[in-house]
Amino acid sequence: MSRLLLFGAGVAAGVALSRKVGQTARKATPVGVADQLGDAVRELAGAVGSFGADVRAGMTEREHELHESVSERTGIVTGGREQRSIDGPDNGGRPVTRMAGTIDGADSRARRARRAGR
Repeated sequence: MSRLLLFGAGVAAGVALSRKVGQTARKATPVGVADQLGDAVRELAGAVGSFGADVRAGMTEREHELHESVSERTGIVTGGREQRSIDGPDNGGRPVTRMAGTIDGADSRARRARRAGR
């Protein structure tokens, strides 16, 4: 019985070793190298895209903070972009990116105040 168990363990080890050697040999072929290189390029592209998205999100957040800071200190609404929902036949009430001053007239009031020296 123990010989049969040892024989089975030897067969299993041989199969596992054979598969591992086959995989390693395939990685050394030109096709295997190309697969590895393609995987590395895809991973790098994903990392670069993720980094770009993080940078854009940080820039947007910082821009928003700067617009708020200027508005608090000066009382002038800057030209920051806001998402506003505008009902109309062209957009069906979807959020539209517009300059903040063009919707509520604050931009023209700020411009007049600057001309008047206030």
